[in-house]
Order: sequence, then C-alpha cells, then structure tokens
Amino acid sequence: MKHLHPKTIELINNFSDKERIKSIKKFKWIGYTNAKKIQKKLDDLLDYPKNLRMPNLLLVGDSNNGKTVLLDRFANQNGSHIDEETQELRLSVLMIQAPPDPDEKRFYNAILESLFAPYRSAEKVELRQQRVIHLLKKLKLKMLIIDEIHHLLAGTMSKQRSFLNVIKYLSNELKIPIVCSGTRDAFNAIQTDSQLANRFEPKVLPKWNNDQEYLRLLASFEKILPLKQPSYLIENSLATLILSKSEGLIGEITKVLELSAILAIESKIEKINRNVIENIDYTSPSDRRKMIYRL
Repeated sequence: MKHLHPKTIELINNFSDKERIKSIKKFKWIGYTNAKKIQKKLDDLLDYPKNLRMPNLLLVGDSNNGKTVLLDRFANQNGSHIDEETQELRLSVLMIQAPPDPDEKRFYNAILESLFAPYRSAEKVELRQQRVIHLLKKLKLKMLIIDEIHHLLAGTMSKQRSFLNVIKYLSNELKIPIVCSGTRDAFNAIQTDSQLANRFEPKVLPKWNNDQEYLRLLASFEKILPLKQPSYLIENSLATLILSKSEGLIGEITKVLELSAILAIESKIEKINRNVIENIDYTSPSDRRKMIYRL
C-alpha cells in the first residue's frame, strides 16, 4: 500500500469497511495552489494596519468550487480567543452569510446571531447598527467575511445601494478589511457602487483544467482515500473522466471521488477504475439544472 499516506494505511489496518466508508464521507482539506495564494492574501489583510481606506477582497467563483470551504477554514483558524493580558474575549475573524435579500436589519441579525447576542424584533435598525458596531469593536474584530454576497441582487436597485452603503459604513467605522464572496454575479453586484468597486480587489477561483495542478490534486486525493489497491487516478483516461463528470468544480470532484471510493469498498474492488466511476449514483451539475427545467 505504498500509494497511501501512513495514516491512511493505519486506518485500513485498524478499521472495518463500514468505518472506512464513514471516514471517506468526512471533510478533507487539500491545500492546492490557488487556495494557498488566497490564504496568503487573507493573512496579509488580517494584519493590515488600520487606516481611513481599508483594502477589501472579493472572491468570485462558480458554485461548489471551494470559496465557502476556503473562507470557513480561514475563519475557524482565526476564531475567538481570550486575551492573555486583559482576559477579555477577542474575535479576529467573523464570517456570516449575506441575507437572502439585501435587508439591513436581517444583515445585522445575522451578525448578532453569529455572536450569540440577543436582539428584539421590534428594535429599530439604527439601534441594532450601533449595538453591532459596539460589539465588534469590543471584540477587536480584525476582518468581516460576507459569503453569498450575490444575494443582494435579489433586491431592487434602491435596496442594493442601501445594502452596499451599510457594508461601506461598517468598513469605515470599524477600519477593518471586508471580504465578500459569491458567484460571478457578485462582481456585478459590487460594481454597482463605484467607491466599493475601487476598494474591492477581485480574486477568481477558476474551474479546474486537465493540467499538472489538477493531476497533483488527484494524486493528493489518492493518498488519503482508504483503498487497498492503487487507482492511478492521474492516468489520463481516469483523470479526464473525473474532470468531465465534475465539470471542473472541486466540490464535484470531491463528490465523484467520495462516491467512487465507497462503491470500490462495497464491491470489494478496492480501487477506483472507469467502471466504478461510471456506476456511481451521481448527476452532474448541468444535468441537475436540466432536471429542474423539466419539472
């Protein structure tokens, strides 16, 4: 089992098939090049000195191509802690999801709920805003991440402008970088405000291509999938099939490999081959959309 990481070999030697399948379903982080570059950018923003015009970041990519996973991992790495000198609670990074429509009150609610802070439904939005700012200053927040920012396009132009003004106000008031992420529509959403557009540096997570970076990703997966036989995922026909099924989205690549590894264990083949991949219970993203249109 030279194709496996030592910890994966240990898993195979000490756990049942059922436990191996359970381990396959658990989240796996693989630090590919683009993810590392964005991580470095986030680290730089986190340590950026406070000034009147803080830099911001807009992370853009297709759905299920790793944006939320990357940002959630960063937020967890920089979560709450106790200041050793003051013994007070500190929070370096707060990550929230943009409300389904650009509503200022719901946006503040999302922040308060993330902080486990109570609020009254009848509370005026101005008071809610003041309380949010007070709490975030008290926690010494260093970065706010807003995921699914393309949701703001669900509102009227007036509500979109109002919501973008809220983001701008928070950045100015707290003097912290704000990171937004979403689909390509997110870029169009931010561009509707020229001042915000100038402040937000866009970073794109592109779809995967059949290149050396993609083959390195597959090789990394092969080391951690607990299969007794080597699958040779980087072999051209297999790599091409996986890429075609997943449509170049890392979340879909992960799902194809997960389902294939499970079927390989259940069928006692213990490796992923073309036949296994073609027999998994999986529907590609484009086929899912076609199914919805046919309903």
